Amino acid sequence: MTAVESQVQYGSYMMTATEEYMIQEDDWDRDLFLDPAWEKQQRKTFTAWCNSHLRKAGTQIENIEEDFRNGLKLMLLLEAISGERLPKPDKGKMRFHKIANVNKALDFISSKGVKLVSIGAEEIVDGNLKMTLGMIWTIILRFAIQDISVEETSAKEGLLLWCQRKTAPYRNVNVQNFHISWKDGLALCALIHRHRPDLIDYSKLRKDDPIGNLNTAFDIAEKFLDIPKMLDADDIVNTPKPDEKAIMTYVSCFYHAFAGAEQAETAANRICKVLAVNQENEKLMEEYEKLASELLEWIQRTIPWLENRVAEQTMHAMQQKLEDFRDYRRVHKPPKVQEKCQLEINFNTLQTKLRLSNRPAFMPSEGKMVSDIADAWKGLEQVEKGYEEWLLTEIRRLERLDHLAEKFRQKSTLHQSWTTGKEELLSQKDYETASLMEIRALMRKHEAFESDLAAHQDRVEQIAAIAQELNELDFYDAATINAQCQGICDQWDNLGTLTQKRRESLERVEKLWETIDQLYLEFAKRAAPFNNWMDGAMEDLQDMFIVHSIEEIQSLITAHDQFKATLPEADKERMAIMGIHSEVLKIAQTYGIKIVSENPYTVLSHQNIVNKWEAVKQLVPMRDQMLQEEVARQQSNERLRRQFAAQANIIGPWIQTKMEEISHVSIDIAGSLEEQMSNLKTYEQNIINYKSNIDKLEGDHQLSQEGLIFDNKHTNYTMEHVRVGWEQLLTTIARTINEVENQILTRDAKGISQEQLNEFRASFNHFDRKRNGMMDPDDFRACLISMGYDLGEVEFARIMTLVDPNNTGVVTFQAFIDFMTRETAETDTAEQVMASFKILASDKAYITVEELRRELPPEQAEYCISRMTKYMGGDAPPGALDYISFSSALYGESDL
Repeated sequence: MTAVESQVQYGSYMMTATEEYMIQEDDWDRDLFLDPAWEKQQRKTFTAWCNSHLRKAGTQIENIEEDFRNGLKLMLLLEAISGERLPKPDKGKMRFHKIANVNKALDFISSKGVKLVSIGAEEIVDGNLKMTLGMIWTIILRFAIQDISVEETSAKEGLLLWCQRKTAPYRNVNVQNFHISWKDGLALCALIHRHRPDLIDYSKLRKDDPIGNLNTAFDIAEKFLDIPKMLDADDIVNTPKPDEKAIMTYVSCFYHAFAGAEQAETAANRICKVLAVNQENEKLMEEYEKLASELLEWIQRTIPWLENRVAEQTMHAMQQKLEDFRDYRRVHKPPKVQEKCQLEINFNTLQTKLRLSNRPAFMPSEGKMVSDIADAWKGLEQVEKGYEEWLLTEIRRLERLDHLAEKFRQKSTLHQSWTTGKEELLSQKDYETASLMEIRALMRKHEAFESDLAAHQDRVEQIAAIAQELNELDFYDAATINAQCQGICDQWDNLGTLTQKRRESLERVEKLWETIDQLYLEFAKRAAPFNNWMDGAMEDLQDMFIVHSIEEIQSLITAHDQFKATLPEADKERMAIMGIHSEVLKIAQTYGIKIVSENPYTVLSHQNIVNKWEAVKQLVPMRDQMLQEEVARQQSNERLRRQFAAQANIIGPWIQTKMEEISHVSIDIAGSLEEQMSNLKTYEQNIINYKSNIDKLEGDHQLSQEGLIFDNKHTNYTMEHVRVGWEQLLTTIARTINEVENQILTRDAKGISQEQLNEFRASFNHFDRKRNGMMDPDDFRACLISMGYDLGEVEFARIMTLVDPNNTGVVTFQAFIDFMTRETAETDTAEQVMASFKILASDKAYITVEELRRELPPEQAEYCISRMTKYMGGDAPPGALDYISFSSALYGESDL
């Protein structure tokens, strides 16, 4: 291959040496009659450029066309700029010695792939200025400009593009070429200010002061950037079009002077990117920890409240507890359900981001794993269910207690009303001074009392039974009930004793009685039981009742109808008793007997019987009305049961169907991930729109509880079933959407095509034999073998540690996708970050605080300073930091 055919590479842009230097040849052909101003500029610029390199060899040139004639300094120049050794020069001073040395230099230039057109050793030896300048320009192009390339451009275009980018933000600067764009000096000042703003105050420069601007740039470049003064400000300003080659040569020195800064900027950008990823991940970890802590604290606060089973003493207080529990279910718990779901989504997203950035998996603090929160939540729901069952049981118990207590008070009041004065009556000694008739009357009266006493025995037993039941049901005021019941029993025993003593006294003098009014006696004997029957009837007609179903109220109605059927027979007994009273009046009238006192054998009069009978007749229709009102209430309750059941029997299967549909979406391949996401979002919106049905069912459930309806034979779905199913449905759709989002994130970050993802999904689904979104190890091995993997036991064990780091015994689809794309992922590595820090540290094994603050943005710099450990080597100044261990730690275990 000839030199003409060889290629010179500028970055990723390829062009032949012929193309590059044919441009040069054309330029020099046009410049055979070089403009004197251009010649002056080139002579000065090229001389300064050569001296900037020759001083490394301890020499310089004064006259460019004279000092290169013997070839010696020309060879030194090439060695200085290339870093290579040229052949040993000829020491002679004859013309042929000089030509030989120049040819060695030209041969070296040609060996670098450069074709020298129209430039020969003789012209250089003869001091031809045009050819000497052309040769130097060739050297500058090859060794100073050729390697400059930006975005696959040629060297010249690359240098121009670099200048344009660096000066773009500056006012009054518009670099379009390498001649007139530089005449006012602002472009050179902008280049300096862009890289070293500490050297120049750009805001004080004026466009109408080109000489001042140029001299400012030349002086600063020479003093601080080690760029010699290659141009003259007056020559540039006073030349209509400054020499392009002179300007390019001078500007290229700026490019090389700032190349180190460019490299440092690239390194700093890489470090900032890596640190930003770590900072974002740490923020997500802290947010997870905070949200997990708050949720666990809420659960820990709530469980003791739900475990508190200390019953209230009144129905109102227990109803308030039930209302508080409803508020908890409606108001307080739903946001926590959302927080729990969001926590799981945040955890999955964080783990995906960590995998994509080649970071280790996030391990939450002890006790704050997603599984820990799920266990705590499960415990909460178990306690919650038990709490609601306890509340309803306690309300039923208190309802029964209130009913029994009221019944006890009514019967006690009736009994105490009956016993009032009975002890004093039985304790009287009236028979000691009574007449015969009065004694006989007292005896009969006592017999009637005994009959009445026996009739009241049942009521006393009922009172005692009610008190016993109140004690068994743990009535809060049982002490008062027991004391009252004991008083009634003690009084009853005393009455029995007094009755027995009075009977014995009356029997001792019974033989003294001779006559008695049989009619009064019969009246007394029949009126007392009938009166007691009426008392019992009135008590029953006013008796309180509590029922929970139509069947129970119908049973009461049947009993009431049976009672009404006995009224005609009772009315006959009333008429018979009234007949006895009429017979007494008839006998008295017939035999002229004047009735001056009441029946001596009873306190009951015929008017008493009449009044009570009227009262019984009035209570019967009132009882009818009460029973019919209760029938209406129970019918309303039955409507509520059917209304609730009708909705629950629709909502329950709907939730189950949606759960199944979502599970199918998560395992079936149907279009792109975006289409799957769209379908899932539609599902989610439909589910959200369905919430009104759940709310309506909650309203019916509350109406049922307020009506004390605790069972429903028309449906197998309780409100608790629906609540749990609804919460699971919301959680499942949110988790499924998050899974697809993570798949999209994985696909985009790792460059997986939709076809590849579908292929992975098809393989996964084929071996997901249980259709639960997971493969067991045997199925996973079979899947890998089907995809062409040659697996040994050791290799498969290694792969399992990657896809199942927690040793759960299953492989999820996300873990499967991560494994299939792991090797092709383009992620930063610890080695890359170390190399970037090494650039900022100027190849040192340590870095200083000043270097970090100079090269990195403030936030990133302080992040590094706060986390880097002290450098332990002995070759560092105080305060030096160890960036190597810091880079390794970025990809090691996290602090959280």
